[in-house]
Amino acid sequence: MTQPQAIAITPGDPCGIGPEIIAKAFLQDAKAPSASVVTRHCFVAGDLHLMQKAASLVDPSGQLRVSLIHRPEEACIAPSGVLPVLQVAQVSAALPWGQIHAEAGRFAGECVQWAARAALQHQIAALVTAPLHKEALSAAGAPFNAFPGHTELLQAEAAHHQGVPVAQMPVRMMLANDELRTVLVSIHVSMRQALDAVTYNNVLETLRITHQALSRLLGRAPKIGVAGLNPHAGEGGLFGQEEIQIIQPAMAQAAAEGLDVHGPYAPDTIFMRARRKAQSPGEFDVVLAMYHDQGLIPVKYMGLEQGVNVTLGLPLVRTSPDHGTAFDIAGKGVADADSLVAAVRMAQQLIA
Repeated sequence: MTQPQAIAITPGDPCGIGPEIIAKAFLQDAKAPSASVVTRHCFVAGDLHLMQKAASLVDPSGQLRVSLIHRPEEACIAPSGVLPVLQVAQVSAALPWGQIHAEAGRFAGECVQWAARAALQHQIAALVTAPLHKEALSAAGAPFNAFPGHTELLQAEAAHHQGVPVAQMPVRMMLANDELRTVLVSIHVSMRQALDAVTYNNVLETLRITHQALSRLLGRAPKIGVAGLNPHAGEGGLFGQEEIQIIQPAMAQAAAEGLDVHGPYAPDTIFMRARRKAQSPGEFDVVLAMYHDQGLIPVKYMGLEQGVNVTLGLPLVRTSPDHGTAFDIAGKGVADADSLVAAVRMAQQLIA
């Protein structure tokens, strides 16, 4: 049996910028030399009329043709200038840009659900998810209101597919751009819950997941820099005991298992040490951050336009742009597709 080649792109919230940045990425490729085309073998798992609406927005001249396909593999033979769409869910074309709607949340959830199941059944090689809106997803009701976002929905689908409890399908978020990679111990929880999540088991599990995923991506064991939780990484216990009692023991166990781990270092300097520059590789391949904003602020500050969100620990490849639905500019045709293009490139690297 041949390996699937097609990559599904889910449109995200139809009231946000997802559909238009997808259309813009395909339009850019329609004008590009063949050797630099990124969206080859990609298709949209979504709604035909939604993508026709998005294509008309970014390409009034009609250079980009939106075409219905019936199987993912048809995307692999689609010619340049064609945006293939597999109809997996329906949404009203009358939904306005830039507003929260339960119907939009349901549609976004159904598209991700289809793509996750297709990937788990090896019908597609990977999925790239355009941004959804968490309030709209919650407003959609069951089953989607049980999930804070993409990561948790994909985790639940993977756990169900493998017949295990969600707790036995640990996942982590990695944010990456050309200069920095960071993996998070906790994701979408409150700050107080994030502090409680800094446990020996969670830190060690994150190190293991990071090592396994980056080893596949880099072709070698990654050098992992670990950020402390407290200012100055606790300053020897003066500003907190978590580094001494939790983080260092987890790192020691990881090192005993052969992982290349370093730290914990002051969180206000470790990201600068890991940053890659044109003529200077960073000190670390990836930084392990203790909570969401600690890791995401430096990555996003360096540039949302190239940022990619990768879910680690899943039995499938999933990437996403490192930005949200941008309701304030949705429907204006000005949204930048660079982060989506970077997400497609990352997915291609991970399945290579």
